[in-house]
Amino acid sequence: MQPQKYSVIVFDLGNVLISFDYNMIIERFNAVSPGLGDKFLENYKANYFIHRKFERGEIPEEDFIKRMLEVLEYKIDREKFINDYSKIFKINDDVASLLPELKKKYLLVLLSNTDALHREYGWKDFPFLKYFDKFILSYEVNAVKPEEKIYRAAESFTKKPSYEHIFIDDIAEYVQGAKNAGWDAVQFTGYEKLVSDLREREIF
Repeated sequence: MQPQKYSVIVFDLGNVLISFDYNMIIERFNAVSPGLGDKFLENYKANYFIHRKFERGEIPEEDFIKRMLEVLEYKIDREKFINDYSKIFKINDDVASLLPELKKKYLLVLLSNTDALHREYGWKDFPFLKYFDKFILSYEVNAVKPEEKIYRAAESFTKKPSYEHIFIDDIAEYVQGAKNAGWDAVQFTGYEKLVSDLREREIF
């Protein structure tokens, strides 16, 4: 591969910089009442469009919480729902350790399909976030990957040509969305492969 000039490295959040486990939510709700978590999961899958609209910022936070509490038959209160729904994340330390070095030469942008609750109560205080110049979050820009609008929102901040961006995401569809927008992009499958992809491009 011929190296090209990059000025911006754009990272996905979930399953790249942090891992998450939705099974933790199910277990917590089942502990409140047998089968409650399973019912929540079934409803979540059947009505995934609600979660997607919340990520897109089309449903107010309080409306989303109210809907979820209804599904949970009001067996938990608002505070417990927020905590159980949001405390599912763990830092991928190996990937996060790359950020200080990359920060020396590149603009770093975080681009994520996420919602207001997960940001505020789940991952907001993770220390690696300080290395990012900008967060492009789906609920704030009213677009989700792989929609072109979310990638253009990043460009609106960086003011750099499309081809100077490289995007790292674990989902192939979102990687392709970035490529469709004129970016370079790689699918994250693990730390070693990511380092290899970056070195191939002479980013490291």
